[in-house]
Amino acid sequence: MLELTYNYGVGQYDLGTAYGHIALETDDAAAACERIRAAGGKVAREAGPVKGGTTVIAFVEDPDGYKIELIERHSTRDASRP
Repeated sequence: MLELTYNYGVGQYDLGTAYGHIALETDDAAAACERIRAAGGKVAREAGPVKGGTTVIAFVEDPDGYKIELIERHSTRDASRP
């Protein structure tokens, strides 16, 4: 799954600011961060729950500074989560 975001009210972009971020779904955000770090990538926010919620996310950055959000897929074993 891919989520694209848009920066409202921005009239000009510089390298690294052309959009808010993209988001990708992953089975395990922490494991994805470790793989990205091991390959020399930058983890900007470690995997953990969103403020006030239970969805686990992380942020990594590409070489140009664009943020990529990793959203952990909800577990099918937890019936309380949609």
